[in-house]
Amino acid sequence: MKSPLLSLPGAVPAEGVDEGVAAHYGDLFREQRALADGTGFVDLSHRGVVTVSGEDRLGWLHLLLTQHVSELPAGQATEALILSPHGHIEHALYLVDDGETVWAHVEPGTQKALIAYLESMKFFYRVEIADRTGDFAVVHLPAGSIAEVPEGVVVRETPYGRDLFLPRADLESYARTAGPPAGILAYEALRVEQHRPRLGFETDHRTIPHEVGLIGTAVHLQKGCYRGQETVARVHNLGKPPRRLVFLHLDGSEVHLPPHGTDIRLADQGPDSRKIGFVTTSVRHFELGPVALALVKRNVPVDARLLVGETAAAQEVVVEP
Repeated sequence: MKSPLLSLPGAVPAEGVDEGVAAHYGDLFREQRALADGTGFVDLSHRGVVTVSGEDRLGWLHLLLTQHVSELPAGQATEALILSPHGHIEHALYLVDDGETVWAHVEPGTQKALIAYLESMKFFYRVEIADRTGDFAVVHLPAGSIAEVPEGVVVRETPYGRDLFLPRADLESYARTAGPPAGILAYEALRVEQHRPRLGFETDHRTIPHEVGLIGTAVHLQKGCYRGQETVARVHNLGKPPRRLVFLHLDGSEVHLPPHGTDIRLADQGPDSRKIGFVTTSVRHFELGPVALALVKRNVPVDARLLVGETAAAQEVVVEP
């Protein structure tokens, strides 16, 4: 779904999964600084919007999600996963309940598969599931923003800012009042700095929540059964995940950022040594320079120097080995 904000001055379209919104509006670092200072907004209108209404909605979702939501207070933001039977991450939902309806935004293009799964699990529960992507656009206001929120708009307030479920018809008019726009590249740079994993970037078909630091944020360890819970409990109580998320400082002399999937090796073993991980997201940060998130094998020493392709990198621990 192509955003009307791509007509704003300087807008450069994003590519790949973020196609449909602006990558930037002409000055990537200025946009990052604005977000870090709590000004401006990010157009996330390409993300899927799913609602669940009905009197059984919270209790029913509690049975399906990794998060404890049966008593979720109205207006309190949370996040949750849906796992495969083997505990691998299939969906990530960013939720808030407005007292009558649970609102969630999800990765672009994943809402149809999510809704199909939810519909298959309705049984006798009094719930109604809807794809509201065509009617509502997600807009992000950074932490510290004093931009006004239109009356009646559902808001998810988190430590990283506020996500607005804005009527899509109001997107252009709201953009005129919300401050300078920032593109998805600026938003992603701050996400990487904050070590926040993203579905399809920091995850693949075999990722379990422990590997990317989602235990405690999106996975509640003291709730009842849900699909994949046995794997979560077993790894938490008896073992360690096979991989761990790390934050990388990349050699700033390199011109090109390593793309998603770039192989990582131990620097002291050279560029022809065995692969020990791969890049998940790389960005240029306005203060830190080129940085990245990556998945590496759990037993990689935390002080090891790494080679990302042919680029030298130092690691910071995100998930403990």
